[in-house]
Amino acid sequence: MRTCLTAVILALGLGQPLLAQNVGEKPASRDAPFTLQAVARLQNPWAIAPLPGGDVLVSGKAGRMWRVGQGGMSELKGLPKVQYSGQNGMLDVAIAPDFAQTQAVYITYVSPQNALVLARGTLRADRLEGIKTLWQQTPGGRGQPGGIIAFGPDGMLYLSVGDRMQPDTAQAPDDPRGKILRLTREGKAAPGNPQYDAGGVRAQTWSEGHRNAYGLAFSPDGTLWEHEMGPRGGDELNEIKPGLNYGWPLVSNGRHYSGLPIPDHDTRPDLAAPKLWWSPVIAPAGLAIYEGQDFPSWDGDMLIGGLAGQGLALVAGDGSDQLARWDLGMRVRDVAVGAQGQVWIIEDSDDGQLYRLVPK
Repeated sequence: MRTCLTAVILALGLGQPLLAQNVGEKPASRDAPFTLQAVARLQNPWAIAPLPGGDVLVSGKAGRMWRVGQGGMSELKGLPKVQYSGQNGMLDVAIAPDFAQTQAVYITYVSPQNALVLARGTLRADRLEGIKTLWQQTPGGRGQPGGIIAFGPDGMLYLSVGDRMQPDTAQAPDDPRGKILRLTREGKAAPGNPQYDAGGVRAQTWSEGHRNAYGLAFSPDGTLWEHEMGPRGGDELNEIKPGLNYGWPLVSNGRHYSGLPIPDHDTRPDLAAPKLWWSPVIAPAGLAIYEGQDFPSWDGDMLIGGLAGQGLALVAGDGSDQLARWDLGMRVRDVAVGAQGQVWIIEDSDDGQLYRLVPK
């Protein structure tokens, strides 16, 4: 019904659609403009961080991390202990914007005490040294940790925190769950945040009302994009703006797992609605903005992995449409773009592959 209404609005020439487009109904194709080059097989790979020289770091949910490159593969030492169960474990890995000078690597993980942790270490050969906890979630939770890191053009660190399977916390202003935080690189509340003077979690919060964000990235124009998994339907792509409330669990384009309805986004115009949504879901995981020479026609567009969707989606850089979705026959956990435009994806599996996309 929503897609039909959107089409009618556009056909009548009434300008922009009043409702976000459901692109979950668009079929996936097996005819992709690339082939997959298998590079390495890893235990439960979770996130990819390309390094300037062409190597990549890959985190493994079981508490492992590898450096993969032309010289082969080595496992890093010095990692913290993690709680490895369900969606919990070693999560994101990201290099600092000044990595060439500092060799600083940021990681997120779920601690044995069930808290989401943001930490930083220094990459030295096959070791991550001097790991320092910068921020720790209080209280902890269960699954759905989020934990995605993005560095903004303002030099600040943006961190997604999932609702940890306790939806109401996303609307609790003094609880970090269900929020996107804006922090300094030392893990403190960043000056200029909407409620910086309030202190505590409120001072750290950039946006609220999120469910479980496994994608967070800045476009070249400085726009922050986020995607999150809906409940039973209603995966979302959001343009993140400071101080906005994105509605979870008050509104959603999905339903509760029990089948009970949730009010749709259009019932609450005071809450920020998604730019796009997916029903049936793709279970989005991983988000990268493309820049490079391998696929010049994708320049500025978004690449989004799909777990339930078992593939990769290409979304217009302004979030207006899903341009393509390719069925790769595997659960894609993360997607990343290297400094020279190489595209990397990892398979979500106990014995998962790291692939590079090679243009046809």
